[in-house]
Amino acid sequence: MSAPTMLAWTAVCPLDRLDPDRGVAALVDGVQVALFHTGGELYAVDNLDPVGGAQVMSRGIVGSRGGLPTLASPLHKQVYDLTTGRCLDLPGVALRRHEVRCRDGLVEVRLRQEE
Repeated sequence: MSAPTMLAWTAVCPLDRLDPDRGVAALVDGVQVALFHTGGELYAVDNLDPVGGAQVMSRGIVGSRGGLPTLASPLHKQVYDLTTGRCLDLPGVALRRHEVRCRDGLVEVRLRQEE
């Protein structure tokens, strides 16, 4: 597995536009990203459901399993660890995660691309 390549930070929206425990879809450098603000943390993953193949992860259900923040696919309900992107139900399946931060009240995302 190759190391991920990081792109530049892109401002997406003000932090107060993200409702706690609700997803928002954003287009970042041509990639659909799902953003979440839960448990005081920000998470960014691909909006593409790796099992169903549709751009729907921003509509997923935020929760937790074993103390981990999770996201359940709205299609087939597979659960993903938001901190790693790993699917907790299907071995070898994962969501691509992206770096996300809040700077001066703005949520910024930096895409992670596999080489």
